Amino acid sequence: MPNPKRKHTRSRRDSRRSQNWKLEIKELAPCGQCGALRVPHRVCPSCGFYNGKLEVPKKAPKKEKGGEKK
Repeated sequence: MPNPKRKHTRSRRDSRRSQNWKLEIKELAPCGQCGALRVPHRVCPSCGFYNGKLEVPKKAPKKEKGGEKK
């Protein structure tokens, strides 16, 4: 297995490693059901629809037990 003849400097090593943070922002597409922006090929987080079908139903708000407390 080949080995380097000379040691690479810290700046050369770090400049090579620093390129990973430059990731591109994924494009957003409007939801066909509600029009909210979402990542393509994923269930819409606002309405729960994908490809015209309800995949993730909305949860009903929880009701408190025992009435009001003062």
